[in-house]
Amino acid sequence: MKRWFDPALVVLASPVWVPMLVVVALAIGFTMGRPVIFSQVRPGIHGKLFRLFKFRTMREPILEADRLSTDAERITALGRFLRATSLDELPELWNVLVGDMSLVGPRPLLTEYLPLYSPEQARRHEMRPGLTGWAQINGRNAITWDERFRLDVWYVDNWSLGLDIRILMGTFVKVILREGISAEGQATMSRFTGNAK
Repeated sequence: MKRWFDPALVVLASPVWVPMLVVVALAIGFTMGRPVIFSQVRPGIHGKLFRLFKFRTMREPILEADRLSTDAERITALGRFLRATSLDELPELWNVLVGDMSLVGPRPLLTEYLPLYSPEQARRHEMRPGLTGWAQINGRNAITWDERFRLDVWYVDNWSLGLDIRILMGTFVKVILREGISAEGQATMSRFTGNAK
């Protein structure tokens, strides 16, 4: 049911998100130039790799005084707005349509994290990754990695269509309130470096 619910909802909502996608693409092209879309290989269901698409929110890194510019320095004003409103995620709707992702599920993280997961944490890959998820409405980027993985696995064990609808509604509220965008003192989520021995 989940595999058919997601693309059907995306298609039904296309009169809303397609114009938004065009406006955001034009705004990025005007303020940052090309490319407008950022893509990166991420692990999906069962760790199978796919190419994820997002709107670009950062300028290219610049080498100054023998150091590369940080993420906080690279994010543009438009980029901060797109992240705060989750509009940078709009191109991922294509990933939902082609079956790489779901509307709701554990967020797809970096491939370099795969060997760092504990067996329990790796269970987050038992379902398709999502645009939003249980962790996203319970802290998003402002919670610890342990909390995030615990919430992801809880979702895998307790999935239902009703839970997905609840998460989608909760995501809308979080976006409006702009809660949990980043951890305190961080421009983006801190990197996962593995589990303490």
